[in-house]
Amino acid sequence: MRRVMSDLLLSACALSVLVVALMAFDGRVRDEVRTRINAPARASSDLAIVGGQARNLASVLIESAKEQSRNHGPLMIMVVAGTVLTLFMVRT
Repeated sequence: MRRVMSDLLLSACALSVLVVALMAFDGRVRDEVRTRINAPARASSDLAIVGGQARNLASVLIESAKEQSRNHGPLMIMVVAGTVLTLFMVRT
């Protein structure tokens, strides 16, 4: 159980770092996240609206990641290779 929680926490931290990095480089992502954080939560009847906003935010994040990877291809390859190597070193 402890390993599952550790892996869950590690995944959440990695996702948070990715979102923060995208926010630092892309203003569209920053605006979307700011809009979602500042929007007050309402009744449970707004679940459909929240789902739509989550899909919209996810599409902006994916689009931004694709654009950044196209613009910075060699750097992206280096980051992915470094991440994979680091994960293999930590696992063994």
